[in-house]
Amino acid sequence: MANKMFVLNLGSTSTKVAVYEDTNEIVKESLQHSQEDLNHFSKIMDQKEFRKNAIIDFLKRNNFHLETFDCIVARGGCTKPIEGGIYYITEKMLADMESGIYGTHVSNVGCMIAYELSQEYHIPVITANTVSTDELCNFARYSGIKEAPRVSTFHALNHKAIARKYAKEIGRDYEDLNLVVVHLGGGISVGTHEKGHVIDTNNALEGDGSFSPERAGTLPVGAVVRMCFSGNYTEEQMMHNLRGGGGLMSYLGTNSGLEVEERIKNGDDYAKEVFEAMAYQVAKEIGGASTILKGKVDAILLTGSLAYSDLFTSWLIDRISFLAPVHKFAGENEMLSLAENGVRFLNKIEEVKTY
Repeated sequence: MANKMFVLNLGSTSTKVAVYEDTNEIVKESLQHSQEDLNHFSKIMDQKEFRKNAIIDFLKRNNFHLETFDCIVARGGCTKPIEGGIYYITEKMLADMESGIYGTHVSNVGCMIAYELSQEYHIPVITANTVSTDELCNFARYSGIKEAPRVSTFHALNHKAIARKYAKEIGRDYEDLNLVVVHLGGGISVGTHEKGHVIDTNNALEGDGSFSPERAGTLPVGAVVRMCFSGNYTEEQMMHNLRGGGGLMSYLGTNSGLEVEERIKNGDDYAKEVFEAMAYQVAKEIGGASTILKGKVDAILLTGSLAYSDLFTSWLIDRISFLAPVHKFAGENEMLSLAENGVRFLNKIEEVKTY
């Protein structure tokens, strides 16, 4: 009999919900929330009841009864650095999320809602491969300034799912492969996967790596220091320059790869140069990752929404194909990835960790 799972993934203006039987999607919806509605809440955590009511309404409309489900799987929130894998959502985990000490994101709210529903209907609740996944080797933590160690913040859920998908396709185990996985989205993360662990990656949220549609990536530090002390920018403005207003947004005023490609088709040479420069920087990150593996790379996997772009990926592949075979898995597939972890949990394929 198939495992029945409720999957929950909260975004800034949407609540994605889905029902799966094993990895077969029964129904999926993205519940959209207007900015006007969200503006009523001064803090992200205050959105909990509003979002929970929308989720309960979805269940009622579709005549689903949570007591008949085998588990709930929620996208992970901001926690202390933890090893990748499947975790029970616990009160200790939720307390860390609520404190905001490790960051504030609406996914924290999703975990709280999932936990409350699990308690009410007496079914297990888990999360997997959160953005706080940290499997870095010690060398990867060095930055050059002792007080500013590098941290692991990347698209771990999609990285791990795509790595396992590729391993299954070639009849191998993820834990036996050396891979470079590249998530190409609003943020770009390049992960060095050695035998099932991501031993190096860039901080895709605000720290380093290539620039992306919305992130600045690694910057000339001296210039940034001078900007910070120029008196022209507040801390909030500088953080916006790093995440949200950097990359394509800074150069071209858009975070849409589709819009940039349209400009290029219409003869915008500057847009072409910026777009190709982004591919150039991603290629450098991939090259660096391959040196960590001493050139023993089984494959390079490209995923995320930008992997749909034949133009962008052609520039990238032209620079990296000599390193290892390159394979594209376009899209994010976060809901399916969460469901796959639910199956691994329910079928006892993977041991569950306790936070």
